Amino acid sequence: MADFKYELGADGVAVITWDVPEKSMNVMSMEGFALLDSFIDKALADEACKGVVITSGKPDFAGGMDLNVIAEMRKGGAQAIFDGVMQMHHVLRKIERAGMDPKTNKGGKPIATAIPGTALGIGLELPLSTHRIFAADNPKAKIGLPEIMVGIFPGGGGTTRVSRKLGAMAAAPFLLEGKLSDPKKAKAAGLIDEVVEDPLAAAKDWVLNAKDADLVKPWDAKGFKMPGGAPYHPAGFMTFVGASAMVHGKTNGVYPAAKALLSAVYEGALVPFDQAIKIEARWFTHVLMNPSSTSMIRSLFINKGALEKGANRPDVPDQRVKKVGILGAGMMGAGIAYVSANAGIEVVLIDNSQEAADRGKSYSEGILDKGISRKKVTEEKKAEVLGRINATTDYAALEACDLIVEAVFEDPGVKAEVTKKAEAVIPQDAIFATNTSTLPITELAKASARPEQFIGIHFFSPVDKMMLVEIIKGAQTGPVAVAKALDFVRQIRKTPIVVNDARFFYANRCIIPYINEGIRMVAEGVNPTLVEHAATMVGMPLGPLQLVDETSIDLGVKIAKATKAAMGDAYPDGAVDDVLFWMADKGRMGRKSNAGFYEYDEKGKRQGLWSGLDAQYPRADEQPDVHHVQHRLLMAQVLEAVRAFEQGVLEDIREGDVGAILGWGFAPWSGGPFSWLDIIGAGKAVEICEALTAQYGARFEAPALLRDLAAKGETFYGRYGEGQAAQAA
Repeated sequence: MADFKYELGADGVAVITWDVPEKSMNVMSMEGFALLDSFIDKALADEACKGVVITSGKPDFAGGMDLNVIAEMRKGGAQAIFDGVMQMHHVLRKIERAGMDPKTNKGGKPIATAIPGTALGIGLELPLSTHRIFAADNPKAKIGLPEIMVGIFPGGGGTTRVSRKLGAMAAAPFLLEGKLSDPKKAKAAGLIDEVVEDPLAAAKDWVLNAKDADLVKPWDAKGFKMPGGAPYHPAGFMTFVGASAMVHGKTNGVYPAAKALLSAVYEGALVPFDQAIKIEARWFTHVLMNPSSTSMIRSLFINKGALEKGANRPDVPDQRVKKVGILGAGMMGAGIAYVSANAGIEVVLIDNSQEAADRGKSYSEGILDKGISRKKVTEEKKAEVLGRINATTDYAALEACDLIVEAVFEDPGVKAEVTKKAEAVIPQDAIFATNTSTLPITELAKASARPEQFIGIHFFSPVDKMMLVEIIKGAQTGPVAVAKALDFVRQIRKTPIVVNDARFFYANRCIIPYINEGIRMVAEGVNPTLVEHAATMVGMPLGPLQLVDETSIDLGVKIAKATKAAMGDAYPDGAVDDVLFWMADKGRMGRKSNAGFYEYDEKGKRQGLWSGLDAQYPRADEQPDVHHVQHRLLMAQVLEAVRAFEQGVLEDIREGDVGAILGWGFAPWSGGPFSWLDIIGAGKAVEICEALTAQYGARFEAPALLRDLAAKGETFYGRYGEGQAAQAA
């Protein structure tokens, strides 16, 4: 079956329907483009055809380009990418010119787009090449160009057309931030032309009544001037200077797509349209040849999508959750209750007192009220979601629950108590999950009469905003429990990774050394500002000192004490504890106490690094190079990721990369820790490790697996990219 269908109606309007077989949403392929091209030729050559409407046979218009196709194009090298992109431009430009005379701009056939729902990426770039865009009045539809979010930019003419249509300043949110809008907002912004009840009928009517002048795009008309001014115009000059500063400020120069996009807009604005799209194609090729974009596409689209579709799910029957019981109505439990109820799952939310349980339910009410104020949630939706949450103190209410998520204090005794109370009433086949960030699952499972049905589900805070969920298998956890956890995470529309039980699991295992390395440097006399800026300049969302302030210093102290008690003489972080415990003794617990490594005003707004650090830890006369600091901060995380994989805690490097980006924001431009090591090469990584080990000790020792890859000239994705475990090497 073909991706597009062609039908010429009795009214003379040809309807080209995009309907990719066996896909829930249309995605564009090179074969699809070729078929579309042939249908446009057919319409333009047929005297009986008065015009064309391009629409979708699905509820949505399109989800964009199939990024697997882009990944394949990259294998052919720069010329293959450029040729492929120019082939797309040729088709879209043919649609835009529609057979009109190049000198008079007359004689063309009107071509419109009828969009029933969401239109993203090439799904908007195609309509932008048509003469009129009609969208259904569908508030759930999203319209935009989100390519920048996966490390590329709109390369199907979207960059050139939107910047010329709106001007560089107005186009910036859609191009540089990937902003998505509902149809009415997209029309108000100038992205589309009409919002109607029946876009196909409206588009046909427009086609039958369009005049020659209605077909000519502004940039094809004589005397076109760029809205807001071209780069050589005084206003335009200031726009591009400001945009350049903004892009560098937001990306720190580590995201190549944003800089390339701005270059394509700037250079394209200096030349006629047909030259501009060639410039766009060259910059798009440049970005695709950068390993950063390849890694981001792989991690944030291909691998993330595979994990969400159950790439590592055990082969057991469907385990979707019908009713979930949540033990503990604090911030974590309340957040889990909200995302569950919002996904259509019945929820029993239990706490020791009715007041606490009701307070947990009110957390959902607060989120929904905020959604109502932003016109994203209706009163009916709010009532529906809250109606699914039964806040109670009665464990008997758990009787029909097929999944329990325990979210009480991080205290093994308290967790053991509620485990026994819940298992006394829940069905024999129910799965019991504990939400913990540090406590070993195998130990907690000892309180359960059914350890094969006991599993860890580690949510990140705040639950409603954080996309990652870490699923932890205990020593006796069975496949049904894993499948249940995975199916639940899919239901609440989050991204899962599955790991084996070990201290700190995967995410915290990697992020704690990052924080500790930053604190160590402060104790050594490294300028705290250098530490923080080195981190953000390499793509970390927060410097290690700001991060520990956000998570709270007393939590760091608690974790340090528990780790030291467990590890005894092998405990490696005494130098870190000296700083943390000193801060805690001074009552500087981080943001929550308005005092930590940073100063805060009375409203809790961060002001700057605390001057008291210099008095206690004077700055060394010689400061390290920023790249040296970055190597310490990155390797502290990355080596733990490799060790976790080497030891079988992490079973799939795809989960390691996706989990790192979504869980703690590891330099998204790199594609994750394993992708970063592949970018710099295992040999270079070992070289960096050896230099750091010589200066700072065994924590930077290169793992045997990394040395083996270096010796054989291999990469992580070359050896393990299809999901193989390290033990299979």
